[in-house]
Amino acid sequence: MAARKLGQILVDLGYLTDDQLWDVLENQKQSPGEVIGMVAVRMGLVTPAQVTEALAEQWGMPVVNLEETNIPPKVLELVPQTMAELYKIMPISLVNDVLTVAMADPQNVAALDDLRNFLGYDIRGAVSSEADVEKAITRYYLEREDSLEDVLSAMDEAHEGGDGTREGAFDIGSEEELVNSSPIRKLLNMVLLLAIKDKASDIHFEPFEDEFKIRVKADGVLYEMVPPPRHLANAITTRIKVMANLDIAERRLPQDGRIELNVGGNPVDLRVSVLPTMFGESVVMRILDRTVVQLDLNKIGMDPTTLSRFRVSLGEPNGIVLVTGPTGSGKTTTLYSALNELNDIETKIITTEDPIEYDIEGLIQVPVNPDINVTFANVLRAILRHDPDKILVGEIRDFETAEIAIQSALTGHLVFSTLHTNDAPSTIARLRDMGVPPFMITATVEAILAQRLVRRICADCRTEFEPSDELLMELQLPIEQARKYKFYYGKGCARCNNGGYKGRIGLYELLNVTDDIRDQIAINASTDELRNVARTQGMTTLRESGLKLIFDGLTTIDEVVRETVMEDIE
Repeated sequence: MAARKLGQILVDLGYLTDDQLWDVLENQKQSPGEVIGMVAVRMGLVTPAQVTEALAEQWGMPVVNLEETNIPPKVLELVPQTMAELYKIMPISLVNDVLTVAMADPQNVAALDDLRNFLGYDIRGAVSSEADVEKAITRYYLEREDSLEDVLSAMDEAHEGGDGTREGAFDIGSEEELVNSSPIRKLLNMVLLLAIKDKASDIHFEPFEDEFKIRVKADGVLYEMVPPPRHLANAITTRIKVMANLDIAERRLPQDGRIELNVGGNPVDLRVSVLPTMFGESVVMRILDRTVVQLDLNKIGMDPTTLSRFRVSLGEPNGIVLVTGPTGSGKTTTLYSALNELNDIETKIITTEDPIEYDIEGLIQVPVNPDINVTFANVLRAILRHDPDKILVGEIRDFETAEIAIQSALTGHLVFSTLHTNDAPSTIARLRDMGVPPFMITATVEAILAQRLVRRICADCRTEFEPSDELLMELQLPIEQARKYKFYYGKGCARCNNGGYKGRIGLYELLNVTDDIRDQIAINASTDELRNVARTQGMTTLRESGLKLIFDGLTTIDEVVRETVMEDIE
């Protein structure tokens, strides 16, 4: 850790007076996210070069002038452009296996560890200004931008003499050498950093008999990358296992691990799951990037009316709030956003999850581990002895968990949980099927939120078009009525990789359990009857929520029809 604060160093160097430092600190309070050096520059009290000098002294690193530094081509080859841009660094020199990099943010010490892990060299930091680093990246990498195809063709040339031996029959010595070789590291680094840069959620490494596929999931859709040579599958998989601290000798059992990175000053968690298959090990990496997911109820795309009704249920002193939908529909993000809003010093919140997706300051989070009988039900019993106010149960999977959640709600706790159902009204039938008596449901359940995620039209290439009658009929609206609205689609551009979509937005259906709904549940009313009563009380269905997004020009007809195809529209 730095021994002295940056403001004091600027005073010691004679660039600021004590009075000016107090002014800077007062000014910083008005914009809490801004670092003190930038505040001082903005106020015109110091220059960027003086801040760079102070940062260098603070972190014990030399200052480097990138405009006067000649960087050898061999050094540039070690660090791909994507890595340099994400970490805001510029490689300078390689001497005795020590790679020196100029850093725009020397406070991001974790980046040096990441680079050491990625590149396999000892890393030493130097300090330069952010503007100089950006200029150097543009100047040096403009002519030599590495693509995945370039890396793969270089690997093919290096391994042209391969003997084509079958998977499993390999030489241990050469295997270790290959796993730690520069081409394997470079390929994996590029795949990881491109996926993080594209805000992807998962990376799939899939072995087949004659090929090894790499697919990346972004905005809920899988895209295939250029496949590496089949004979490198084992080395790539083993390299991932080394990074995730897994047992590289065990190839018969599933394994789970994690890789922690610090990209551009932001923590990124990679959850690694290895599955043995017929043709080798399949690997899936789940990317958990806090900068992509904003845990804020105001930013998850819920319309103001639904949001205000949902907030009323969050303010209940006790009861159960359920969020339902298929896997990957954003249920966890919604619940985290709700807990983030409720998270204050006066409220004790405990969660039990499988696995814990995001670490949130102020929440007690308990991971589930069925192997040692740490189940949702068992953890929930223990949680009740810790005096919680709000409880999150990752998922209600069986009657035992449902029963304890209900008991928790009856004893004065507000319980949040998820279920897998098609819409909000059918959740009541699902609870009944689990064996929960109707009187228990009416006594505890306060609100049920069903949700889906649809892709958002790319703002840069959004284009108006005239849909065909057949397309409009899929919305189950009278064609004359639908023709009153404008419709859009994404033509495809560089920003959205010619896909026409960028990012996702939620569809929400909120069922508040009112006295009328409770009466219907008590007489075992059908799902359709519950839906009709809920709609008379202001519930917007998933399909109606989707129609509003279409008419607002935020998504397409295809997306809404795909995600709400099970809706029962009158």
